Amino acid sequence: MDGSRPALTSVRSGAELRRWYWLRTELQDLAAALGVSRSGGKEELLSRVAAALDGEPAPAPAPRRAAARQLTTPVSPQTVIPAGQRCSQVLRHFFTEQVGPGFRFDEHMRDFVAHGEGRTLAEAVEHWHRTRGLPPGHIGEQFEYNRFTRAWFAAHPGGTREECQEAWWAHRSLPLEQRRPEGWGPTR
Repeated sequence: MDGSRPALTSVRSGAELRRWYWLRTELQDLAAALGVSRSGGKEELLSRVAAALDGEPAPAPAPRRAAARQLTTPVSPQTVIPAGQRCSQVLRHFFTEQVGPGFRFDEHMRDFVAHGEGRTLAEAVEHWHRTRGLPPGHIGEQFEYNRFTRAWFAAHPGGTREECQEAWWAHRSLPLEQRRPEGWGPTR
């Protein structure tokens, strides 16, 4: 195992696969070439492909949630959030009208919508205002790029998008054991 990123098609073991950063689409292509299912999230897909490379049985698939009924227009502040509601375009439009063009589904709002069954959209708007100024929440492991860019801009407040992209490409091209902490990269 050396320090240069191999072509995905030349990876021969699960351990080697896990050393590198791969896009989900790359993993899907390898899964197809190995004759295993291309479905699921990135981590599930990575586990399945790694098992196939190692000649092991595929891990059991993650249980799937049944599709829930989603809110449709029109919605109002009195609209109750149903179980299983996602952060949809209907909600985005409503919240943008209520709080202005600065509205974003940040972690605080995503969590409120996901666990807000039985609460109203008026309560969601109140939650939005209450959570402004709170530190950003945790970004899940599956969103490595988002985690990296947040850390990079925190470490390089005057940095440009182009500099961050350059640092990201350098970061993702390294094997796991050679990566420096997130946010490090070429300094200006």
